Amino acid sequence: MRIVFIGPPGAGKGTQAKLAARSLGIPHISTGDMLRAAVAKGTAAGKDAATYMNAGKLVPDPVVLRMLEDRLKECDVAPGFILDGYPRNVDQAEALSTLTPVDRVVYFQIRLEDLLERLVERRVCPKCNSVYNLRSHPPQKAGFCDNDATPLEQRPDDRKEVVEARFRTYEEQTAPLIDHYTQKGLLVKVTAWGDPAAIQTRVLEVLRA
Repeated sequence: MRIVFIGPPGAGKGTQAKLAARSLGIPHISTGDMLRAAVAKGTAAGKDAATYMNAGKLVPDPVVLRMLEDRLKECDVAPGFILDGYPRNVDQAEALSTLTPVDRVVYFQIRLEDLLERLVERRVCPKCNSVYNLRSHPPQKAGFCDNDATPLEQRPDDRKEVVEARFRTYEEQTAPLIDHYTQKGLLVKVTAWGDPAAIQTRVLEVLRA
Protein backbone atom coordinates (compact mmCIF):
# COMPACT_ATOMS: atom_id res chain seq x y z
CA MET A 1 0.00 0.00 0.00
CA ARG A 2 1.15 3.51 -0.84
CA ILE A 3 -0.25 5.63 1.98
CA VAL A 4 -0.17 9.35 2.74
CA PHE A 5 -0.83 10.88 6.17
CA ILE A 6 -2.07 14.49 6.22
CA GLY A 7 -3.11 16.85 9.02
CA PRO A 8 -1.80 19.83 11.00
CA PRO A 9 1.82 19.85 12.21
CA GLY A 10 1.94 18.01 15.53
CA ALA A 11 -1.23 15.99 14.95
CA GLY A 12 0.71 12.78 15.60
CA LYS A 13 1.25 11.71 12.01
CA GLY A 14 4.90 10.79 12.57
CA THR A 15 4.28 8.70 15.69
CA GLN A 16 1.34 6.89 14.11
CA ALA A 17 3.18 6.39 10.82
CA LYS A 18 6.06 4.61 12.59
CA LEU A 19 3.65 2.30 14.41
CA ALA A 20 1.55 1.56 11.34
CA ALA A 21 4.64 1.01 9.18
CA ARG A 22 5.84 -1.69 11.57
CA SER A 23 2.41 -3.33 11.62
CA LEU A 24 2.10 -3.30 7.84
CA GLY A 25 5.74 -4.14 7.07
CA ILE A 26 6.43 -1.10 4.89
CA PRO A 27 8.81 1.85 5.40
CA HIS A 28 7.84 5.15 7.00
CA ILE A 29 9.03 8.17 5.02
CA SER A 30 9.07 11.45 6.91
CA THR A 31 9.97 14.56 4.97
CA GLY A 32 10.28 16.35 8.30
CA ASP A 33 13.03 13.95 9.41
CA MET A 34 14.77 14.33 6.05
CA LEU A 35 14.69 18.11 6.34
CA ARG A 36 15.87 18.15 9.97
CA ALA A 37 18.75 15.84 9.08
CA ALA A 38 19.81 18.25 6.34
CA VAL A 39 19.60 21.17 8.77
CA ALA A 40 21.69 19.30 11.35
CA LYS A 41 24.33 18.45 8.74
CA GLY A 42 24.46 22.07 7.57
CA THR A 43 23.96 21.26 3.91
CA ALA A 44 23.03 24.06 1.52
CA ALA A 45 19.47 22.80 1.33
CA GLY A 46 19.41 22.41 5.11
CA LYS A 47 20.49 25.99 5.70
CA ASP A 48 17.77 27.20 3.34
CA ALA A 49 15.19 24.99 5.04
CA ALA A 50 16.15 26.17 8.55
CA THR A 51 15.27 29.76 7.69
CA TYR A 52 11.70 28.74 6.90
CA MET A 53 11.26 26.09 9.62
CA ASN A 54 12.39 28.36 12.45
CA ALA A 55 9.89 30.99 11.34
CA GLY A 56 7.05 28.47 11.22
CA LYS A 57 6.82 28.64 7.43
CA LEU A 58 6.72 25.85 4.87
CA VAL A 59 9.94 24.81 3.16
CA PRO A 60 9.84 25.57 -0.60
CA ASP A 61 8.60 22.73 -2.76
CA PRO A 62 11.73 22.17 -4.89
CA VAL A 63 13.86 21.47 -1.79
CA VAL A 64 11.46 18.85 -0.44
CA LEU A 65 10.66 17.27 -3.79
CA ARG A 66 14.34 16.61 -4.64
CA MET A 67 14.85 14.76 -1.35
CA LEU A 68 11.60 12.81 -1.73
CA GLU A 69 12.28 11.74 -5.29
CA ASP A 70 15.60 10.22 -4.26
CA ARG A 71 14.00 8.40 -1.31
CA LEU A 72 11.25 6.85 -3.44
CA LYS A 73 13.89 5.31 -5.71
CA GLU A 74 15.29 3.17 -2.89
CA CYS A 75 14.53 -0.57 -3.02
CA ASP A 76 12.78 -0.85 0.36
CA VAL A 77 9.90 1.26 -0.99
CA ALA A 78 8.90 -1.36 -3.58
CA PRO A 79 6.18 -3.05 -1.43
CA GLY A 80 4.71 0.31 -0.38
CA PHE A 81 5.27 3.14 2.11
CA ILE A 82 3.69 5.53 4.55
CA LEU A 83 4.51 9.15 3.73
CA ASP A 84 3.96 11.92 6.26
CA GLY A 85 4.78 15.60 5.93
CA TYR A 86 4.15 15.69 2.19
CA PRO A 87 2.10 16.79 0.32
CA ARG A 88 1.04 19.96 2.14
CA ASN A 89 -0.93 21.59 -0.66
CA VAL A 90 -2.68 20.64 -3.88
CA ASP A 91 0.28 21.61 -6.07
CA GLN A 92 2.50 19.24 -4.08
CA ALA A 93 -0.14 16.52 -4.39
CA GLU A 94 -0.01 16.89 -8.15
CA ALA A 95 3.81 16.79 -8.03
CA LEU A 96 3.68 13.64 -5.90
CA SER A 97 1.40 11.98 -8.43
CA THR A 98 4.18 12.33 -11.03
CA LEU A 99 6.53 10.35 -8.75
CA THR A 100 4.19 7.61 -7.46
CA PRO A 101 0.52 6.59 -7.31
CA VAL A 102 -1.26 6.82 -3.93
CA ASP A 103 -3.69 4.19 -2.61
CA ARG A 104 -5.01 5.77 0.61
CA VAL A 105 -4.84 9.17 2.34
CA VAL A 106 -5.42 9.34 6.12
CA TYR A 107 -6.51 12.73 7.46
CA PHE A 108 -5.70 13.36 11.14
CA GLN A 109 -8.31 15.66 12.67
CA ILE A 110 -7.29 17.75 15.72
CA ARG A 111 -8.12 21.17 17.26
CA LEU A 112 -5.61 24.01 17.70
CA GLU A 113 -6.03 24.05 21.49
CA ASP A 114 -5.19 20.33 21.63
CA LEU A 115 -2.13 20.90 19.44
CA LEU A 116 -0.85 23.63 21.74
CA GLU A 117 -1.21 21.37 24.78
CA ARG A 118 0.67 18.60 22.99
CA LEU A 119 3.47 20.54 21.31
CA VAL A 120 4.51 23.13 23.89
CA GLU A 121 5.37 20.21 26.20
CA ARG A 122 7.16 18.16 23.54
CA ARG A 123 10.89 17.43 23.79
CA VAL A 124 13.05 15.39 21.41
CA CYS A 125 16.38 13.58 21.57
CA PRO A 126 18.74 15.05 18.94
CA LYS A 127 20.67 11.79 18.82
CA CYS A 128 18.03 9.05 18.40
CA ASN A 129 14.97 11.20 17.58
CA SER A 130 12.93 9.78 20.49
CA VAL A 131 9.98 12.01 21.37
CA TYR A 132 8.74 12.84 24.88
CA ASN A 133 5.99 14.97 26.37
CA LEU A 134 6.75 16.57 29.72
CA ARG A 135 3.15 16.08 30.80
CA SER A 136 1.93 12.81 29.27
CA HIS A 137 5.15 10.93 28.47
CA PRO A 138 8.08 12.37 30.46
CA PRO A 139 11.58 10.86 30.41
CA GLN A 140 12.65 8.78 33.42
CA LYS A 141 15.31 11.38 34.24
CA ALA A 142 14.08 14.93 33.73
CA GLY A 143 15.70 16.56 30.72
CA PHE A 144 17.49 13.47 29.39
CA CYS A 145 16.69 10.73 26.85
CA ASP A 146 15.89 7.30 28.31
CA ASN A 147 17.81 5.55 25.51
CA ASP A 148 21.16 7.34 25.47
CA ALA A 149 21.07 10.02 28.21
CA THR A 150 21.39 12.80 25.62
CA PRO A 151 19.98 16.17 26.81
CA LEU A 152 16.52 16.69 25.35
CA GLU A 153 15.68 19.72 23.23
CA GLN A 154 12.60 21.71 22.31
CA ARG A 155 12.34 22.17 18.57
CA PRO A 156 12.21 25.84 17.54
CA ASP A 157 8.95 25.10 15.71
CA ASP A 158 7.32 23.80 18.92
CA ARG A 159 7.16 27.25 20.52
CA LYS A 160 3.59 28.49 21.05
CA GLU A 161 3.78 31.39 18.61
CA VAL A 162 5.32 29.17 15.93
CA VAL A 163 2.71 26.42 16.42
CA GLU A 164 -0.06 28.98 15.96
CA ALA A 165 1.60 30.33 12.81
CA ARG A 166 2.05 26.84 11.38
CA PHE A 167 -1.59 25.97 12.09
CA ARG A 168 -2.76 29.11 10.27
CA THR A 169 -0.52 28.24 7.34
CA TYR A 170 -1.91 24.70 7.37
CA GLU A 171 -5.49 25.91 7.26
CA GLU A 172 -4.74 28.23 4.36
CA GLN A 173 -2.61 25.92 2.23
CA THR A 174 -3.08 22.32 3.33
CA ALA A 175 -6.77 22.04 4.19
CA PRO A 176 -7.75 22.10 0.47
CA LEU A 177 -6.02 18.71 0.23
CA ILE A 178 -9.02 17.28 2.07
CA ASP A 179 -11.31 18.18 -0.83
CA HIS A 180 -8.68 17.17 -3.39
CA TYR A 181 -8.30 13.64 -2.07
CA THR A 182 -11.99 13.29 -1.18
CA GLN A 183 -12.87 13.93 -4.80
CA LYS A 184 -10.43 11.20 -5.82
CA GLY A 185 -12.06 8.76 -3.38
CA LEU A 186 -8.82 8.26 -1.43
CA LEU A 187 -9.48 10.11 1.84
CA VAL A 188 -10.29 8.50 5.21
CA LYS A 189 -10.50 10.42 8.52
CA VAL A 190 -9.11 9.61 11.97
CA THR A 191 -9.62 11.52 15.23
CA ALA A 192 -6.06 12.38 16.32
CA TRP A 193 -6.60 13.25 19.98
CA GLY A 194 -6.40 10.78 22.86
CA ASP A 195 -4.38 7.72 23.79
CA PRO A 196 -1.78 6.87 21.09
CA ALA A 197 -2.71 3.17 21.21
CA ALA A 198 -6.37 3.99 20.59
CA ILE A 199 -5.43 6.28 17.71
CA GLN A 200 -3.29 3.50 16.22
CA THR A 201 -6.23 1.11 16.39
CA ARG A 202 -8.35 3.63 14.49
CA VAL A 203 -5.59 4.12 11.89
CA LEU A 204 -5.18 0.39 11.22
CA GLU A 205 -8.94 -0.07 11.02
CA VAL A 206 -9.31 2.48 8.21
CA LEU A 207 -6.23 1.17 6.38
CA ARG A 208 -7.42 -2.44 6.48
CA ALA A 209 -11.03 -1.64 5.66
